[in-house]
Amino acid sequence: MDTETAPGRFGRYGGRYVPETLVPAHLELEQAYAEARKDPAFDEQVSQVLREYVGRETPLTPARRLTELWGGAEVWLKREDLAHTGAHKINNTIGQVLLARRMGKKRIIAETGAGQHGVATATACALFGMPCEVFMGAVDVERQSLNVFRMKALGAKVTPVESGSRTLKDAMNEAMRTWVAQVEDTYYVIGSAAGPHPYPTIVRDFQSVIGREVRTQSLVAFGKLPDAIIACIGGGSNAIGILHPFIHDKDVRLVGVEAGGHGLSSGQHGASLTLGTEGVLHGSRSLVLQDENGQIIEAHSISAGLDYPGVGPELAHLAKTGRLEVRTATDDEALAAFYRVSRTEGILPALESSHAFARAEDLARELGKGKHLVINCSGRGDKDVATIAARGIPAAIGQEGA
Repeated sequence: MDTETAPGRFGRYGGRYVPETLVPAHLELEQAYAEARKDPAFDEQVSQVLREYVGRETPLTPARRLTELWGGAEVWLKREDLAHTGAHKINNTIGQVLLARRMGKKRIIAETGAGQHGVATATACALFGMPCEVFMGAVDVERQSLNVFRMKALGAKVTPVESGSRTLKDAMNEAMRTWVAQVEDTYYVIGSAAGPHPYPTIVRDFQSVIGREVRTQSLVAFGKLPDAIIACIGGGSNAIGILHPFIHDKDVRLVGVEAGGHGLSSGQHGASLTLGTEGVLHGSRSLVLQDENGQIIEAHSISAGLDYPGVGPELAHLAKTGRLEVRTATDDEALAAFYRVSRTEGILPALESSHAFARAEDLARELGKGKHLVINCSGRGDKDVATIAARGIPAAIGQEGA
């Protein structure tokens, strides 16, 4: 299956729908990335930083107690939570900031939801001595205050966005507006595998290091490729990163888990693949949450990183063609999974990753014994403890390891 049916196009999805003032910047970026992609020296530069600074490769860890608890497939965790800054986002920001330096850009801007992309961008900018401004919805500033402090400590300017729902969608709008005004010397680092061409391709390529490592590690660890891989999906960077290197392996089931929020029937969720319709959001045609007039509907998730009303175009194509299985997990199910993983494996998963863990339990039992399931633990949950603690610790869940 050739997912990129034309440059920047994934079947009906993708493309570049941007203001005329931004077209030259995207063409410049497309050409610069195409040249960098062919340059072995650039590839080695990115790989070296990932090895020496980020700590790649990240481990593929057996989850023995979850395997025993769920009673099905053997469960393994891809530990992106152990990468520097605590999430997979750093893979992409290192690559894009190095690309910006190669292009001669002097300043970096970014947007963030959960704060992990903002922290990763601020980290890369500190490492390479570039000024950085991160746009963040005011709601996310409040619920991800730890990451706001981390970004500021790393030297970044954090600009709260008060418009709209004051979440990731609005932060991305503001970053786009700022880029239009300062495009000559500014590089916009997008963190999701979404947005206008060539961003979905760039983010996918930098994040695919996750899946390439899983291929090698699974052959060493259990002598074959996994029978299934599962990852959470918001915009989709961690999902496409681990899943893309397996697209042509038809025996490997690829499963994505979207934010079910308060339930699909409540209208308060982030399930763009499940209930979205075709439309344009942030410069790309994909599946988006919108009303009958084409107005974007606000998404909801307890996880700031999944609180987005759209999804990357390549994942939309994979879902529509049946290569990607899509499931959902509610806020409550993700919380239950957070406690279950914490108490059985000694790992605090991010709330984003907790959505994948919630459905992984079902999938492990479906697969059955003798099969191998890999879960992408895309980030650590330290950033979410204030949100989770505010709800109190339910007495009825997570007692397996108590």
